[in-house]
Amino acid sequence: MTPSASIVIPTRARPAYLEVALVSIVPQARAAGAEVLVIDDAAPSTAMRALVERLGARYEPNTGSFGLNVARNTGVERSTGELVVFVDDDVRVRPLWLRALLRAADEHPEVDVFTGPIEPRLEGRGGRDRIRTCGREGPPITSLDLGALDTDTRYAWGANMTIRRAALERVGPFDVSLEHGGDEQEWQDRLRASTPGARVLYVAAAALEHRRAGTDARLRSLARAAYVRGRASRRFERFRGEVAARDGGGGGEAPSRSRELLTLIGCLGHVLRRRCPAGLVMVAHSAGRLRESLRDERGGAPASYELDGTTGASGSGEAVDDFLSGASGTVGGVDAIRRGVRDEAVNAWELASGRRLWLSFAARHEPPLRRVLVLGVERPENRALAREIRAELLRSRHDVELYMSPPGNLGKFENLNRMLGVDVDGRMDGSSMTSMDESAVDGSSIGDHDWLLLVDDDVLLPRGFLDRFLFLAERFSLDLAQPAHRLNSHAAWLLTRRRPFSVVRETPFVEIGPVTALHRRTFSTLLPFPELRMGWGLDAHWAALARERHWRCGVLDAISIRHRAAPAAAAYSREMAIAEARAFLAERPYLGARETQRTLTTHRRW
Repeated sequence: MTPSASIVIPTRARPAYLEVALVSIVPQARAAGAEVLVIDDAAPSTAMRALVERLGARYEPNTGSFGLNVARNTGVERSTGELVVFVDDDVRVRPLWLRALLRAADEHPEVDVFTGPIEPRLEGRGGRDRIRTCGREGPPITSLDLGALDTDTRYAWGANMTIRRAALERVGPFDVSLEHGGDEQEWQDRLRASTPGARVLYVAAAALEHRRAGTDARLRSLARAAYVRGRASRRFERFRGEVAARDGGGGGEAPSRSRELLTLIGCLGHVLRRRCPAGLVMVAHSAGRLRESLRDERGGAPASYELDGTTGASGSGEAVDDFLSGASGTVGGVDAIRRGVRDEAVNAWELASGRRLWLSFAARHEPPLRRVLVLGVERPENRALAREIRAELLRSRHDVELYMSPPGNLGKFENLNRMLGVDVDGRMDGSSMTSMDESAVDGSSIGDHDWLLLVDDDVLLPRGFLDRFLFLAERFSLDLAQPAHRLNSHAAWLLTRRRPFSVVRETPFVEIGPVTALHRRTFSTLLPFPELRMGWGLDAHWAALARERHWRCGVLDAISIRHRAAPAAAAYSREMAIAEARAFLAERPYLGARETQRTLTTHRRW
């Protein structure tokens, strides 16, 4: 039976926005038998009541202006639906939005929180956005786009957030001390702490537009709002740190003031270098964070500031398997904007210092021509990204042989083995690789190649990637190597995120994806791959083998990628991946997370 729903819309003195929202929401609510409540976070208004009731919703005012979370809590108390659907008053929902949420809730009774696409829309004069942009910065208002398929995500943002009433009763109300940032995140962190394995489901068909209209769509207004959000995001990080310290989980997560200043300088550099007025919104956000940092106690941020807001695999502080990172690498919302700004700061330094140019020159001549076999699995939904990956890799001056296979019913490493010509008994054909379809390897020997590159189909590779990658990997005699993740990239391991001013870091560990390179010295040991579907824990086993055989592993900071389409475990069950890893590692040596996450040597020049 389809669950009943209550749609809660907090508002404060914005009748024009509210009218657009209600016009789009109320017809869908009537068709589904859902109730619509408008929580007026201001003194009761006769005019606002008349507007709300004329459009078919219920008017529920507070007695004053107490904040967004107070309004949300009021909506929960005064509604009755099994699902509480929270939206902001500045949205316009798309057709079938509510039906998609109700369908997802009916089909996934184990999920407590649902969200959907949040499409930013600036409606200036003539209905068009008049702010000039270079296209490199993110939207100036909250957005969410995880693609055309339903998938798990880390957080739902308040503009489009549905929660089961049972979960609200179990976890408790929203924290009314938080405002302008972190409010919905804090509640979802508590949900995970109280309910191990709790999920947030992104419903691709439940889309809405997040609007700014009139003067609100002008650059000055957007920058002013970004400044407020910047201060709030810094306060929220301080709040998280205080909670973690109180619970015995260590210190806070906020960057030091010097890093905030570096980010602000990078934002300003972006505006000047790109002649990008829209970048002033990033400047304002960064300025807000810097301003708020001046109120913090003296002292730099602890080393954990990049851990994406989680304290463990379940978020509950309980013990986790030691082959897991203990942190979520998913980025989104305001955090993604902040990380994107910091990435721009590092990019600006690399360009200004000339490091990218000199690295490109060096890679034109060294190493000598290499034979590189590239293997990957291409899913239909990532066909466009995979096409970009192919084009970039085939630009290399090296001899590249590239094969991308559809996944079928097999897991990643099962497919890779199939492309390598592994038979049902786990043996490799030493002369050629089996041809399964037009994307399979045919007529090549793995032993004839210098490098094997494993590439996922959802990464963004920088221009000139492979030539520079091989130059650095061979300059530092690496046997296992991976490019660093950008800060605004889905990456669970803090060790793999790019470090400013570093070229290469020698480490005990590299990930199994999204981009991993194996030198031919490792082939006889690592190939064929174990018959694993998800492959979790395999990199921990590789780390033990690397130590035993004195292989050199490294993360290339000077060449960073962005894992952008979806976080880990977005397309499969996290629980199944962990169970598979436990079984795989039960009889094999491996290095635990604490041991693998050490930087052995940092090279700042080549």
